[in-house]
Amino acid sequence: MPVSTWVEVDLDRFAANLRAIRRHIGPGREVLLVAKADAYGHGAADMAAAAEREGVTQLGVATLLEGMQLRRSGSRLPIMAMSPLLAGEIPEAVEHQVDPSVCDLSFARSLSDEAIQAERPVRFHVEVDTGMGRTGVHLEEAEEFLAEACALPGLRLASLYTHFPDADGSDLSYAREQVSRFDALLARLAARGLKPPRVHAANSAGTMNVPGALYDWVRVGLVAYGLHPSRDEARLPLEPVMSFRSRLVQVRDLPAGAHVSYARQYTTKRPTRVGVVPVGYGHGYSWLLSNRGHMLVGGQRTPIMGRVTMDLTMVDVTDVPDVAVGDEVVLFGEQGGVSLPVEEVAQGSETLAYEILCTIGKRVTRLYVRQDHPVRVSTLIGERADWSAPVTDYLRRRDAKAEA
Repeated sequence: MPVSTWVEVDLDRFAANLRAIRRHIGPGREVLLVAKADAYGHGAADMAAAAEREGVTQLGVATLLEGMQLRRSGSRLPIMAMSPLLAGEIPEAVEHQVDPSVCDLSFARSLSDEAIQAERPVRFHVEVDTGMGRTGVHLEEAEEFLAEACALPGLRLASLYTHFPDADGSDLSYAREQVSRFDALLARLAARGLKPPRVHAANSAGTMNVPGALYDWVRVGLVAYGLHPSRDEARLPLEPVMSFRSRLVQVRDLPAGAHVSYARQYTTKRPTRVGVVPVGYGHGYSWLLSNRGHMLVGGQRTPIMGRVTMDLTMVDVTDVPDVAVGDEVVLFGEQGGVSLPVEEVAQGSETLAYEILCTIGKRVTRLYVRQDHPVRVSTLIGERADWSAPVTDYLRRRDAKAEA
């Protein structure tokens, strides 16, 4: 069954990024893959399976349901819920072995009660707020909190961690102060005989930019998916794992002076060939790209004409030779040696690359590729075994690259 719009997820690039991260952090440290928000839109189940093949030892999610999804997909790795859960979620968290982050003693006591009832130890994590100002235990309360929580029956501390608000900035002094505060806490805990089995602080930006934050684990999301946390950062040879693609469903010729799309905010200045792309904000493509974004058609940048609508966007293909219905369109990625990076799309959308990746909706088909072969096609109605149009396009591009 052909589809008109899809993302491609290159599992080889993902594996290469993870290996580059491992080389960067050195031996003796482990990788926690952040797989929340459907692995930043890449597909949590597929990315978790690929990460496990590459030796990733932990997964991080934000919600209980995200953790349950990974369990139901067959993931065997330890799963950490990085955002606080509600007390009512404790039974299912214990049942599915989704290890919660604990930030208050009442929750810890309820978790202990559930562990006793389940007749097995339950792992938990503790975040210490060293300056993020979001979640976690206050730094000045952390020693007593840990002493009480760790003494509760049935609970096993899995890790102690903190988080950076601006390790991707040009001034890293605040992040370094956080490391100093965290190190001082660890020393005080050691003096009391409390030694967390694992300690971690570095998110993607911290992994890249704050060497002092490389403790036992690194929590990587963005860099694993091939994007740098800051534009001037190029220490790792990362490659974007995802590209976003579609195809033209109509090509129309309009005279000069014709209006295009809602509110008539675009008027053609010359006889114009318009390519209609079946992508809009209903797919997660930003409305803010109206009249200022670009897409690739025929290896050329083509400007967006008028407003992005819920399901369709128009581009000016006047200067693209032999353009026709069915031609591939790249919303971000590469085509014919030309690159349109997701960071550029994010800038035009006045947001972060994170949001661009995370907001690509489920109506967009996912095509997974490994070793130059499509391995799975996942659609809104489930997995498809037939060779749909995205597969054909991928093979054509692969063969053209080999011949070049």
